[in-house]
Amino acid sequence: MYELFISSFVTFFVVIDPLGIAPIFAVMTEGASAQFKRNMILKATLTGAIILLLFAFIGNALLQALGISLNAFKTAGGVLLFLIALDMVFEKRSERRAKTSQEFSHEHTQVSESKPNIDHEFDDISIFPMAIPFLAGPGSIAYIMLLMSHNSGEIHAQSIVIASMLAVLLATIFVLLAATKIIDWLGQTVANAITRILGVLLAALATQYVFDGIKGAFG
Repeated sequence: MYELFISSFVTFFVVIDPLGIAPIFAVMTEGASAQFKRNMILKATLTGAIILLLFAFIGNALLQALGISLNAFKTAGGVLLFLIALDMVFEKRSERRAKTSQEFSHEHTQVSESKPNIDHEFDDISIFPMAIPFLAGPGSIAYIMLLMSHNSGEIHAQSIVIASMLAVLLATIFVLLAATKIIDWLGQTVANAITRILGVLLAALATQYVFDGIKGAFG
């Protein structure tokens, strides 16, 4: 059970990638008050946790309703995680996140120009893009469904999976709270190097999931 917690915690941390989200969050909230940043972080992580919990508990029922086998889902989940790993190694996720933040900022600027006294909710980035797709993205959703399906019927093991996911989101809160300081301390070069190393590890884990799915399907 201890090994399950460590392995799932590490993988959730790699997939959600708080260190990769931190610089984007720092840019999108530049100039905002500390209270505003805390509100965005708490709302984003709470929303992300709710989404992931929903998929964790209805994932098996959804697979059965669609007639998808566990081995097929393992293989598909492995492929999806592998694609995420490739993005991490070649720095594609950071580019997409930066593009998403730029698009959001551009849209917000246009609205601000047309309506000078707009409601503060137009500044709310907690749901999009922070909760979706940064925290509760395709990779994290696929992974929690994969783990819950793999430990189907084992309440204790599933509780550990949920605990590891919540622990990563809790760690994400602290990372985002100190986002600006962390990036200044690490430097962009070091942050990119860490992302690439984690991407290689995730690629190896994803390949293992594909092998397990194919092995289970063909005996």
